[in-house]
Amino acid sequence: MQALSHLLEASASLHHHLCPRQVLGVRLGMFAGELLRLDLPQTDKRLYTIVETDGCAADGIAVATGCWVGRRTMRVEDYGKVAATFVDAISGEALRIAPRNGVRELARVYAPEGRNKWETQLLGYQRMPAADLFSVQSVQLKTPIERIISRAGKKVICDFCGEEILNEREIVREGTTLCRACAGQGYYHLLMPVESRSITLPVPMEMC
Repeated sequence: MQALSHLLEASASLHHHLCPRQVLGVRLGMFAGELLRLDLPQTDKRLYTIVETDGCAADGIAVATGCWVGRRTMRVEDYGKVAATFVDAISGEALRIAPRNGVRELARVYAPEGRNKWETQLLGYQRMPAADLFSVQSVQLKTPIERIISRAGKKVICDFCGEEILNEREIVREGTTLCRACAGQGYYHLLMPVESRSITLPVPMEMC
């Protein structure tokens, strides 16, 4: 495990400054490595991380763990929480780690010289013992990690919109292959008609 100071420097370089949430993210990742007995930041893809917010904390976690969205070892499930679940893809062990309630106030004990709340948290989060800073829960993923990771190179074409679907994310209904958007699970609404193949959808659904 690399030293905290080195990891904080790496995180700060992504943002051109260091903030309290980056510190929390880095320490979250370091604590996960300690609890799961993994050498981090990883050079392989054994650890998979699901972060519950985007932004500074997520980058701190990525730097500490070596898990990145682009490497398909990190996923963002935006719950608006500085928390993350760390999954050992080999053993299947999964731990959800989050800051304890009251850590902002507790930071004053570890950084009494802080000139304001921001600086107190920045320093206090670096000095606080991990056991005082974080709570840990053993969890089981609703979707097995094997399905989340999927298999590289798998791709199909949506029968409705004609777009390519990677990593076994398609939905098959009555023999028709659909992307999640065409299956009614999209995060957007089209403002113009979509050009689609001449097929009959098996069930009524929201247009992609």
